Amino acid sequence: MARKCWIERDKRKAKTVKKFADLRHQLKKEKDYVGLTMLPRDASPTRLVNRCVITGRRRAFLRRFQLSRITFREMASAGLIPGVTKSSW
Repeated sequence: MARKCWIERDKRKAKTVKKFADLRHQLKKEKDYVGLTMLPRDASPTRLVNRCVITGRRRAFLRRFQLSRITFREMASAGLIPGVTKSSW
């Protein structure tokens, strides 16, 4: 489980990105790079990190399910993810 402060920090970054998205788009359209540098550092969407919604793990993240590989495997084995079955051949 990721530390709660990391998860909260990521939520705060997502909120900041959403807050400055329109202004960022406008500044880029006007090619005002000095204005872009005046924005907060966390206003850039590249600073967001994909995290598992259950554990907060950021590595081995599956975008389609918004889960880490470990959580995905546990939930799939328990039958908690609709449409996912264990393959056998």
